[in-house]
Amino acid sequence: VPITNQLEPMLGYVAGERQMQPGVLVDFTHPDAVYNNIRSAIAYGIRPVVGTTGLSPAQLEELADFAEKASTGCLIIPNFSIGMVLLQEAAVRASQYFDHVEIIELHHNQKADAPSGTAIQTAQLLGELGKTFNTAIVEETEKIAGARGSLADEGIRIHSIRLPGLIAHQEVIFGAAGQIYTLRHDTSDRACYMPGVLLAIRKVNQLKSLVYGLEKIL
Repeated sequence: VPITNQLEPMLGYVAGERQMQPGVLVDFTHPDAVYNNIRSAIAYGIRPVVGTTGLSPAQLEELADFAEKASTGCLIIPNFSIGMVLLQEAAVRASQYFDHVEIIELHHNQKADAPSGTAIQTAQLLGELGKTFNTAIVEETEKIAGARGSLADEGIRIHSIRLPGLIAHQEVIFGAAGQIYTLRHDTSDRACYMPGVLLAIRKVNQLKSLVYGLEKIL
């Protein structure tokens, strides 16, 4: 396989060489590049497995429509860690009993997008219950804009931290009268992503459309 920094020639090469075995593109690039990378891969009949976050809801919708029309599988996975999937499942269960929750996500200072795709997905999963979270009991005033973090559509605050020495970490903190319940996942080595990546590479060839989230293929 040739080594190149030009995506289109490589996609053409793989599309011509793959014969009966579908090609797979694994993308861990940059939010500015990932949308076009996915579209190009699907156009060549190559199935993307994407770990890059930062795609907007509109871009995700456009890519889902493009993949479905092409009958080509595509997996977009904000976090390939099995532990994070388990944290999200625990958070969804806990949210049935708590009405107040906030998310803190912590990443290395070379991460380009904020909040993280994993934090956004976690808020979306909690929001699927149809609950209203964090009903205000006082009128808040931010003395510094953004002090209370970003506000997701689900009414959940997401706080982003970027520091050298971090890899990828997330806390989901629930509060109620007299108690705090905290769920946390820490990545100490990126090797934890590889089982999920390998699973996604195997599964994407069985798909005919875009699927979002590792939990959908476990």
